[in-house]
Amino acid sequence: MDKNTWIGFLLIAAIIVGFSFLNRPSEEELAERKRVQDSIALVQAQELEAKLISEQIAQQLEAEKAAQAPTQTAEELAQQVLAVYGPFAPAAQGEEGQVVLENSKVRISIDRRGGRIAKAELKEYKAYGDSVNNLCLFQGDESNLNFTLVTNSNRILATQNLYFTEVGQTTDAEGNTTLTMRLNTNMEDCYLDFVYTLPADDYMVGMSIQPRNMQLALAQNMSSVEMQWNQSIPQQEKGRKFEEKYAQLQYMFIGGEVEKLSEMKSDRANESARLKWIAYKDQFFSTVMIAEEAFESTTMESTPLNQHSRYIKEYKTNTTLPLDITGQKSTDLHYYFGPNHYNTLKAYDKDVDKADRLHLNELVPLGWKIVAWINKVLVIPMFDLFSSWGLHIGIVILLMTLVIKLIILPFVFASYKSSAKMRVLKPQLDEINAKYPPEKMQERQQATMALYQKAGVSPMSGCLPMLFQFPVLMAMFWFLPTAIELRGQSLFWADDLSTYDAIITWNTHIPIFGTHLSLFCLLMTIVNIVYTHITMQQQAGGQEMKMMKWMMYLMPLMFLFIFNDYAAGLSYYYFVSLLMTILQTMIFRWAIDDKKVLAQMEANAKKKGSEKKKSSWMERLEQMQREQQRLAREQAKAQQKKMR
Repeated sequence: MDKNTWIGFLLIAAIIVGFSFLNRPSEEELAERKRVQDSIALVQAQELEAKLISEQIAQQLEAEKAAQAPTQTAEELAQQVLAVYGPFAPAAQGEEGQVVLENSKVRISIDRRGGRIAKAELKEYKAYGDSVNNLCLFQGDESNLNFTLVTNSNRILATQNLYFTEVGQTTDAEGNTTLTMRLNTNMEDCYLDFVYTLPADDYMVGMSIQPRNMQLALAQNMSSVEMQWNQSIPQQEKGRKFEEKYAQLQYMFIGGEVEKLSEMKSDRANESARLKWIAYKDQFFSTVMIAEEAFESTTMESTPLNQHSRYIKEYKTNTTLPLDITGQKSTDLHYYFGPNHYNTLKAYDKDVDKADRLHLNELVPLGWKIVAWINKVLVIPMFDLFSSWGLHIGIVILLMTLVIKLIILPFVFASYKSSAKMRVLKPQLDEINAKYPPEKMQERQQATMALYQKAGVSPMSGCLPMLFQFPVLMAMFWFLPTAIELRGQSLFWADDLSTYDAIITWNTHIPIFGTHLSLFCLLMTIVNIVYTHITMQQQAGGQEMKMMKWMMYLMPLMFLFIFNDYAAGLSYYYFVSLLMTILQTMIFRWAIDDKKVLAQMEANAKKKGSEKKKSSWMERLEQMQREQQRLAREQAKAQQKKMR
């Protein structure tokens, strides 16, 4: 390896070491992390103890009931329960079951054990391949929410092991439903309420933690409560690979900055800064927990699961919420159970002060900054407009393709015209290449630049138009695979445009390619090869272009492997777009005559003012060439001196 390579390796190593040093946790963060881990371990140990005792009590009660000859008095049993649960002894046993709340959009089930939401269904969406059952975000043990309580006797209890009772369920005139689940104690007028509020027509569910004289039952110094929230994300779509790609744990800091954990590997974040919300996100749906105030000292984990599991990710969160145990102030949360639909999520920031905006629309990935901006101001409004006409989704994408083609038409025309100018100069470029062999590369470049200057052609004029249209093309690349409107929509042979349209499948997994062949992707590849052939016929290249031709034909084949797993809607868009591009090229070829272009260029060169001022780009290029020649001459002289 040469000196530059060694320097490069050393710089990379220095950057890695420096980055690790700068990002190591502070002593305060390490202490806080140890405190949280010790607390969790203690909770788990005491939970296990409480569970064992609870099972023992249940077995004892069953045995007494069956034998009709109790081996333990009721008073002894009560004392044992009191020793474990303290003031929460009345909640040690309770009625199993769930209480259901629903509106026009969601149906949620609250489990009496733990008082948590144990099931969430979306009534407007169906499970993949199921036209009957509602889409279920989670149910049963797939999700768990627990709050850690420290009693006045320093016992640590978990709400997930305690039984709540339904106090009341009311519905107001506007259809908003309120349910109160109460955790009772053995003291009068001392309890903890979980109050759920479900609006008549919304995906947002309110949860308010309302203590009542809990200073009598809980530790006096308890001003916050630790919360553990875990959820396994089931596979909801056909294309597991893409669902894994878009499934992420995301969170927002107070102030609006949104971050995320890695979607490709196990990842963990320890945030001492205050968080506004935490989202457990799938490809098209999310469960978001939003704090009215903030989450503090939060640890989050995201773990991808193996291909054989029916779940794709497992998310875990440990955090702290403020809690006023006297009951003078409640601790309020909100859940969002719903689709990752840009306008739906954006609506929650309507008529809201900038500082209080939730920015839930960030859950919809729209690409890099400029690409996301194009999606927000052009692609999404255009998609919504055409969709509002009641058109089939295939027609909507077709119209969008046509509009985009019209928008970038001036840039494409400029690029084609520049290509035509370069093409008609090919004979003169061949003469220059023949006159100056490769060893006289600098003279060849000077002569080539002089020809371009005389003809009024810039080599960059064909690249810049392509650069302008690239962000628009990338906007569609990001938008279509994440558009929930494509989910379940069919077109021709494709029964779901949000996933791949396999026409052939096989059992053996082929690396990169997979276990199927998508028809829209195959059609796109064929049309792309045809377009490449047409384009190569128009290029004004020499021997170098002939050597590069096979690479140009290789690119469409690479796209076949890349897009085989992508949404059929995206492949359909590229297929239609390429067909329009071929038609566009044919029209340009008919409208732009090479002979007329050459005649016009020669006429411009003969005009009195043909020796016009050089462009700044040409001047810089010629200056660079002169500098290269000067350095080459100096190196040649230095070499001659050494030889002497």
